[in-house]
Amino acid sequence: MSVRRGGRKNPELERLAALAGEASAEAASVAIEQSDSPAPIDLTAAAFFDVDNTIMMGASIFHFARGLAARKFFSNSDLVKFALQQVMFRVGGKESAEGIRSSREQALSFVAGHTVAELSALGEEIYDELMADKIWPGTRALAQMHLDAGQRVWLVTATPVELAAIIARRLGLTGALGTVAESTPDGVFTGKLVGEMLHGPAKAHAVRSLAAREGLDLRRCTAYSDSSNDIPMLSVAGTAVAVNPDSGLREVARKRGWEIRDFRTGRKAAKIGVPSVIGAGALAGAVAAGLAYRKRAI
Repeated sequence: MSVRRGGRKNPELERLAALAGEASAEAASVAIEQSDSPAPIDLTAAAFFDVDNTIMMGASIFHFARGLAARKFFSNSDLVKFALQQVMFRVGGKESAEGIRSSREQALSFVAGHTVAELSALGEEIYDELMADKIWPGTRALAQMHLDAGQRVWLVTATPVELAAIIARRLGLTGALGTVAESTPDGVFTGKLVGEMLHGPAKAHAVRSLAAREGLDLRRCTAYSDSSNDIPMLSVAGTAVAVNPDSGLREVARKRGWEIRDFRTGRKAAKIGVPSVIGAGALAGAVAAGLAYRKRAI
């Protein structure tokens, strides 16, 4: 599939999206080696899951940032700024590619100067502390359904691939494609991106690249997401499922006859949609983390 902007091909976005997908394959291969499914392997079918509010309640990178804040990686005011960036990113998902890239690079700046090994180890700790209980049981069951059928299950997310790989491994999934943060040859993060953020059309391109590499028949594959930003990815799979959909995705899913699964509870959550839910949760989390940080400092 050619990634287009304004009805015209964008070779640069295609190249960067492919670069992100290829760079993510190394982390995915580690997870594949650790997987052990008793079911016969289905070599041509797979499932692709978005992470934030599809697999996990809220934004995975924000949970990670909260964990780093608790370890005094940065101040509570920095965490509040980071929360606001994440809210704007989720709510303003249709902003320019450059604006999205700038926002995500600012969000990644807090890892600059730290090693990949250090952040990966902290990611394991923070997953146990702040993420494990945020996994949607309903979506986890859907992923397990594919695993039980012998299909490979991949996370496809804008979150950094190192964090995505931890989530995939902890859930017993096949692997992950994610945004690649630049690091030096000796394994120190620079705080910048390698290629494009894995978001919107770039996700669809990365899934197609993965399918070609793994010999998958996309007509037999299934994609899951909560966001209208992921309509391109959902559209490349033979089966698309809207999970906890925002209002835009819910409307498209109804028009196209896609299945809708909503694991949220309460009428309010169903009405206001995902961006508002995440925004409120992020801000509440930022305030709570900030207060906790302040108390420790007193």
